[in-house]
Amino acid sequence: MSNYEEYMGSKLDNYVQEMKQQREIAESLKYASYIQQALFPTDAEISRLLPEHFLYFQPCNVVSGDFYFISGHNEIIYLAAGDCTGHGVPGAFMSILGITVLNSIISRYNPERASLVLNQMREHVMKSLSQTGAQTEQKDGIDMAFCLINKQNHTLQFSGAFNPIYLIRNKNILEFHGDKMPVGIGSEQEKPFTNHHVDLADNDMIYLFSDGYADQFGGKEGKKFKYQPFRELLVSISDLPPEEQKKQLSNTFDGWKSNLKQLDDVLVFGFRYHPQG
Repeated sequence: MSNYEEYMGSKLDNYVQEMKQQREIAESLKYASYIQQALFPTDAEISRLLPEHFLYFQPCNVVSGDFYFISGHNEIIYLAAGDCTGHGVPGAFMSILGITVLNSIISRYNPERASLVLNQMREHVMKSLSQTGAQTEQKDGIDMAFCLINKQNHTLQFSGAFNPIYLIRNKNILEFHGDKMPVGIGSEQEKPFTNHHVDLADNDMIYLFSDGYADQFGGKEGKKFKYQPFRELLVSISDLPPEEQKKQLSNTFDGWKSNLKQLDDVLVFGFRYHPQG
């Protein structure tokens, strides 16, 4: 066998090995996505608690650093939209931790105050990641909007780690801001999360979301979509049926992004409140 034949044979072996490794990675990621999806609530579970809702969820990789959560106990509904540090595999690991901790806190304590959930969740996350506040350690955490709805007195409590929520009533938007600290170790001194309270009215639309939609680059100048246009878009579609709102959000996002790469996971969770529901 000539040196050329040996060289080409070696190249072919390396190519076959590389393709095999890529296939195994792809299969592993696909299986990981099944595990992550199994932890998310099904559409039937969401519909049972919030019959009039939509979920616009577009991971930028096979697995996602964004997650959504809903649970009900007696007259209380707990729901959350989370955005973990990173996306892809690292973000997915964090999302699984976030969902697991949320389930544990709610099933164990049935809390009646939204901010207490984030306070307890922060302690669990810091303990799980062995975070001590040292300058050299990784500042992994979760940005999150967490809501507690009391169907008996028609109130909503909100507590946020960076992320806000929007409430749209008769085409008027109310924004409830999250605290500027994550669920996890932060750069500043820890303090309790703020608990916001609002009385709900029939037909209120409430939106929880990550930053992926507003931060996507696109348009003629390749700039971020930004939050002001995002708010204006939500107000303009707020009176539409939820599934139509989802369609409008999807079409606008795809049109804005065009041929550019999606940079982050995208999550928008909206629902319409009805007292009798």
